[in-house]
Amino acid sequence: MMAFLALITREVRLAVRVGGGGGMAVFFFLITISIVPLGIGPDLNLLGRIAPGMLWVALLLSALLTLDRLFQGDQEDGTLDHLLMGSLPLELIVLAKGLGHWLTTGVPLIVAAPILGLLLNLPIEGMGPLMFAMAVGSPALSLLGAVGAALAVGVKRGGLLISLLVLPFYVPVLIFGVSATRAALISVPGDMEGRSLMLLGAVTLASFVVGPVAGAAALRANVK
Repeated sequence: MMAFLALITREVRLAVRVGGGGGMAVFFFLITISIVPLGIGPDLNLLGRIAPGMLWVALLLSALLTLDRLFQGDQEDGTLDHLLMGSLPLELIVLAKGLGHWLTTGVPLIVAAPILGLLLNLPIEGMGPLMFAMAVGSPALSLLGAVGAALAVGVKRGGLLISLLVLPFYVPVLIFGVSATRAALISVPGDMEGRSLMLLGAVTLASFVVGPVAGAAALRANVK
């Protein structure tokens, strides 16, 4: 457990020291949300209706930006080889990498989401449900993204390849996240918000199992 926590701490420190991780994702988030009103126009009612979907799409795309850094740097400087020869199981290494990515990228995006939601006329009462839904669903983006990063390890400029591999698995997170946020803003019979949150949580819990196992298998196949 100490080695696992130390690896997470290392990932956070490297992201803060090197820079360009969470900051770049938040900046991309800001740019994406800022250009939406320019393209759609000043219709506040329309912006308010599409705000949950646009915020989730921007979150998803922003999380993709830094996935190629999960294993690429460690593979280039030999750190990944040392980790593979260590006593920590490879599945826990992938899990630690995914959690480190979420802490340095996902959490800043969650904090920035309601502030940027003001640009899309997101109602004040929707900011809390938006942040909660993103907090529930965003870990799945990092853990499933770790699988794509492991498959593309060793591929130069593999960011596009990672996006193509990972995006189909992000669709359930997007659907349930948007559904939970919209259900909190309008009166939906049958507690749609609660059901969407439970399904979103189920996807995240499944990613805690599938992500590390599939990522470890991909690393074993790609790292010689």
